[in-house]
Parts: sequence; C-alpha cells; structure tokens
Amino acid sequence: MERRDPATVDVVLVGFGWAGAIMGEALTAAGLNVLALERGGWRTAGNHFATSFDQDELRYYWRHHLFQNVAHETLTFRNKSDQRALPMRRLGSFLPGAGVGGGGIHWNGQVWRFLPSDFAAKSHNVARYGAGVLPAGMTIQDYPVSYAELEPYFDRFEYLCGVSGKAGNLNGALQPGGNPFEGPRSREYPNPPLDMTYGPTLFAEAAGRLGLHPFPHPAANMSRAYTNPLGLQLAPCTYCGFCEKFGCGNDSKASPQTTILPVLMARPNFELRTHCEVVKVELTPDRKHATGVAYVDESRATVFQPANIVVLSAFPLENVRLMLLSGIGKPYDPASGTGTVGRNYSYQITSSVNVFYDDKLLNPFIGAGALGMIVDDYNGDNFDHRGKDFIGGGYIGVVNTGARPIETHPVPDKTPKWGAAFKRAVVDSYLKTISVVTHGAVMSHRGNYLDLDPTYTDWLGRPMLRMTFDFTDNEHRMSDFLTERAADIARAMGGREISVKKRSGSYDIVPYQTTHNTGGAIMGADPATSALNRYLQSWDVPNVFAPGANAFPQNAGYNPMGTVAALTYWCANAIVGRYVKSPGPLVQA
Repeated sequence: MERRDPATVDVVLVGFGWAGAIMGEALTAAGLNVLALERGGWRTAGNHFATSFDQDELRYYWRHHLFQNVAHETLTFRNKSDQRALPMRRLGSFLPGAGVGGGGIHWNGQVWRFLPSDFAAKSHNVARYGAGVLPAGMTIQDYPVSYAELEPYFDRFEYLCGVSGKAGNLNGALQPGGNPFEGPRSREYPNPPLDMTYGPTLFAEAAGRLGLHPFPHPAANMSRAYTNPLGLQLAPCTYCGFCEKFGCGNDSKASPQTTILPVLMARPNFELRTHCEVVKVELTPDRKHATGVAYVDESRATVFQPANIVVLSAFPLENVRLMLLSGIGKPYDPASGTGTVGRNYSYQITSSVNVFYDDKLLNPFIGAGALGMIVDDYNGDNFDHRGKDFIGGGYIGVVNTGARPIETHPVPDKTPKWGAAFKRAVVDSYLKTISVVTHGAVMSHRGNYLDLDPTYTDWLGRPMLRMTFDFTDNEHRMSDFLTERAADIARAMGGREISVKKRSGSYDIVPYQTTHNTGGAIMGADPATSALNRYLQSWDVPNVFAPGANAFPQNAGYNPMGTVAALTYWCANAIVGRYVKSPGPLVQA
C-alpha cells in the first residue's frame, strides 16, 4: 500500500449507483458514518445531460458517453467452457453505467415487482408440475426471502421514485385496469399512469379482444409533478423519447440524482470520493473478516481505507469480480458443481414482432422510458405450463420508449439492407410501425457462470472477469412460445403485415438486448449453494454485504431494478436493526 487513510468509517460503499445511493441514504439516516467510493466521476443534469444537449443520439448512445469505457475496463466472453474467451472490445448486449448514479442515469425507469412465485421458482414449479419439470443441469433455487417480506420495501422504492402506474391487487382485492397477476400491494402507486399514445392503445385493445389483461407499464417517469418522501421534486415528463441510454435533463425520470443525492450529499456523516477504483477487499489472515478496501485514486496512488462494514454496491458483474479477486467465498467449479462465487449467472431473452400499417400515423418519437401497455398472462407461472416442456415466462407489450432517428428504422421483411429501396422503406415505415416486444426470464444452469480469466488482465494487471453463457433449450422454447403469443396479438392489431423476430441460436454478446445481468453471488438458505445469506451478507466474511442483481438465483421475466431496490432496503434494515447491534453472522450456517 502506498497510503493508508487513518480514519476508520462505519461503512464503505463500493460503487455509487442505485444500490449505493439507497444504502447510503438508509445507513446515514440511522446515524452511521458512510464513505462511498465510485470509480467514475460526478454527474449532475446541468453539467452532463442538460436539456440543451441531452437529446444527442451520437454522443449518448453510439459513442457511449454514459457507459463503461471498455478501453479501461471490460470482460471476456464465451458461450461454452470448451471455448476460448475473448475480450469484449465494444459494448453491445448490455451497457454498464459509469460514474455517480451508474445505470440509474440511463435506465428507462421500468419498475417491476417480481411475482410471488418468482421468489419460489424451484419449490413452486416442482409442487405444481413434479420434480421431472426441472431438466438436468438447471440450478434454479428459491430465494430465502418472500414477496410478502419484501412488499414494504417495494413500496418504499416506488414512492421514492414517484412511480406512475395502476395497482392491480390492493391487499388481495383485484383492481380494474391494473395487473391482476401481481402480488398484493399495500397501497396504490404514488402517481397515475402516463398518458398513453396510439401504439400502446392499439395493442391494449387487441389484447383485450383476445381475452388477455392489458395494463399500463409502471414507470419511474413522472405523469405529474411529484415531491418524494425525502422532499425532492420531480417534474412532469415531456415525452421526449430520450430515456433509455440517456440522462434526463428535465428531472422527470427518477434517478439517484433526482431522488436521493441532494439530501444525502448534505449529510455530515456521508462522504463521496469519485475517480476511486476499488481493487480489493482486504481481509484478516484467517480470511473471516474484512478490514477495509484498497483503491486506486485519481493520482494512481493506492490507498487503504479501513472500515467496519464493506458493502459491495457496484454493477453485479463487478461485485462478483471483487469477491473473486478478494478471496471472499469459494469460486464456483462447473465441473463438480461446487463453490458459490460465480454460480448461477443469468440474463434475459427478448424478441419482437413489428406491425406495419398503411392507414395509421403512430408518431413513435413521442415516448418515455416506460410508456406502454403490457400483458402479464404469460409471465412466471401465470399460465399452465403442462405439456410445454419449459418453465418460466415473460411479459408482452408495446413500450413506446421513443423512436430515435439514427437507431430506429423498422422495415418489412425482404427489404434490401441498404440503398434507395431501403431508404424508401424507412420513410414509408417510420411513422406507421409498432413493435410488440417480449421480455423473458432466463433460468440458471450449471454451465452458465462467472470466473476470473486466466489470460487477460485489466489496466492494473488484475484478471478480467470471464463470462460463460448461452441460452438453453428451456429459454428457446419459452421465448418461441412468447413470440408466438406476441404474433397472435400483432395479427389482431389489424396491420398490413407483421415481421416476427425470434431469438434463435447461441447468445450473441454483440447486439444490444438488456442490461439485466444477474447472479454470480446469489442469496440462499444453504452456504454450499449460495454466496450470500437471506440478508445479502457473505456466508464467509460476515461484515461484507453485496446488494444487487448478483443476488438473484435466476432471472425473472421482469426488469430487475424494483427487486434490486427492495433487496437493498431489506439489507440496509438488517445492517441497522441487527448487525450493528451484534456484529457477526445474521444467519447461522
């Protein structure tokens, strides 16, 4: 070490996106002294995505201004363990954020609660369909926490963010216009749904005619002016269509900057240090207690920061990598099925069906990150899976995120890829096309995992994270089923023609899909098959906690952020209410 910070803090946060901001606010409110370390820089709307230049598609999407710089930090990838993994040299399938706010800057604001059955994926499916429903190699597990236990924390995040939506189940009573399949919620959303545009409206009408149950997408985009419980004000959405992959200069999309940071940054027991990259969690010689973290600061000096509690609140892939680099827990071995850190990496699987019209102007450029109508009839276990040869599901909907002009050029099948005919097709189709999308779950499998690459290193000489992942037959069958149901709705929408885009073949890391990477340091009831206990506390080093999507034993059919937030609040409550009072394991192995 080149330098040691002499002041021991109660808690050090590694990474300062949504999880770090939620954790920092909850812990400082309880009186703990908290230091956050963020490897990126500071960001505010006025300086980094002001309304005068926020809608710059080249800058923010194509040149990745808000995302992780792969020249500085990347990972290696392969589909199978008998292949050689190669570094990802350009962001594609997923887009990790960089800087204060992390992915909470460029997310869409799509806020979901996982279904109650999602938290019992193994026991629920086995109980309903028998043990034979789980194919060989599928490693799904139940969460060690239930929907009912997390409900107050889902509610807390929704009110922090001012989510716009319509409840479907209030304390067990189904509500007209909401999602009839959701778990019971204690109260209505804080804001009404966003104003719906023409495309989602057509989708909802067609889905209703088919006997399905359409409802408005829950959105952390403001349908009206809103003041959250911390006293921070958010403005009504202007439907500009620049949410996903962009910051919001209008303060209309919930982010750490708009919902937490102005309050947190003013607290005397909180400190943030930017451009500080944590390289390792330091442990005692017996490797059973963390003494703090080592980080490299902006001057490239290595600093040791002592702390009583270490919270890994970075992007889930980085949380797993730091655990592996620090020797926290036993690395997962897919050959033997033993070990826990790196186990059960999961992702999501998507597809789409485009509907082309001659007689309807849809104005798809009018949009917001979560402006849409959804059906949940085929999500989770909301439908009978008998005879289908897969488990899991996903939602289907039309989500009008905004047809940004460089990125969006839907054309019918058999259109040339370039030239005059392609350009004419883009002009003819741009205002007259709707995309019906599916968003499906991915079950965990023995051969999908994370470990340290034996060949490639980062700029500091540390091994890169290596991802081994591919879709399995379960995911392909499930996605094909969802896509067929989406095509049924698309046909009922009455367009001139449809174009079906199934997800086939091996997973490809090049085209963008979702930034919903999960697993690798999962929570569970058994330390032999999980890295974290039910409070997101390391089984092996009890003063290390790791909130984030890394804790998911498998991925559900929803966007993960609502569940990440609920688990983070759950973890913070355990730290304040139990760990601080009596440090040590909160669950006995």
